[in-house]
Amino acid sequence: MESLPESLEVVKKQLDMNATKGGLVIFTANSNPSSRELGKRIAERLGVELGKVQVYQEANRETRVQIQESVRGKDVFIIQTVSKDVNTTIMELLIMVYACRTSCAQNIIGVIPYFPYSKQCKMRKRGSIVSKLLASMMCKAGLTHLITMDLHQKEIQGFFNIPVDNLRASPFLLQYIQEEIPDYRNAVIVAKSPSSAKRAQSFAERLRLGIAVIHGEAQDAESDLVDGRHSPPTVKNVAAIHPSLEIPLLIPKEKPPITVVGDVGGRIAIIVDDIIDDVDSFLAAAETLKERGAYKIFVMATHGILSSDAPRLIEESAIDEVVVTNTIPHEIQKLQCSKIKTVDISMILSEAIRRIHNGESMSYLFRNIGMDD
Repeated sequence: MESLPESLEVVKKQLDMNATKGGLVIFTANSNPSSRELGKRIAERLGVELGKVQVYQEANRETRVQIQESVRGKDVFIIQTVSKDVNTTIMELLIMVYACRTSCAQNIIGVIPYFPYSKQCKMRKRGSIVSKLLASMMCKAGLTHLITMDLHQKEIQGFFNIPVDNLRASPFLLQYIQEEIPDYRNAVIVAKSPSSAKRAQSFAERLRLGIAVIHGEAQDAESDLVDGRHSPPTVKNVAAIHPSLEIPLLIPKEKPPITVVGDVGGRIAIIVDDIIDDVDSFLAAAETLKERGAYKIFVMATHGILSSDAPRLIEESAIDEVVVTNTIPHEIQKLQCSKIKTVDISMILSEAIRRIHNGESMSYLFRNIGMDD
């Protein structure tokens, strides 16, 4: 039997996908027009149209969702990107998931490239693990599967009692480095703190480059070891402790002066991380690298939240370029700062949707990814 021409193969592939039992519907759960751009890109790559749905805010700020087509017995994929109003974003998603569940959808798969509240995944003093609460709410609403990207902590997957596919954006960022940084062979991958050293090591090993780690900068809340066991008062209370007990007090940490472990003199410094939101730590790292002789500084991150004055601060800083993916819409920030560049990751999300819908293995999307990646 003769093989089909390439164009016909593509058409056949799309027809086969649409003929799968139950059908395919893709919704965008965001009322913000700029946040629907990723959904349009994914639908275009899959050769389908976005499902008809209305998502809007009532005059009293309540969220209303009206699905305008049948989803009975179908695979429903709900694409939700996080807008500036993160709490409204979550409610939109939960209400749409529940609406699909009560409309007898066969499977409801959430496509949430950036999982909100992912930094609140550890107990801190008398706080709460908000990401676990959010996971429970999504499962209770009716979500049957989750597709996300570069979770802040991989252990967040354990908060769900449904399958979770944690995709990686690093192949796209690595490709950008190889294609858009002409002299990348003279670069060094930099971790702005010891906590991000594993990610930097992963990039360095794949690009066959050196690594540098900045140590001693002001400690942020993310690396603070306040996990609930330190919640009792550290001052010994004689009335509360039995006289025969002498509990040793933990010696407080003292940060050493800022040092750079590794040579960055006369080289391109590429700082890698998963999230760039508050840019103060990145600006401090860039200044340190400039002082140590780096002649060009890039920042690579999966999720570009870029809150508050981040675009202005980046524009005025020693950073030459900030590269983020479109997991979060940031078109307004790009207008404010010419240094912000975007890498499109709709390709891997659309392929994940196609494979799940067709019942194919997802292992192809996790090739060469180790336990530490």
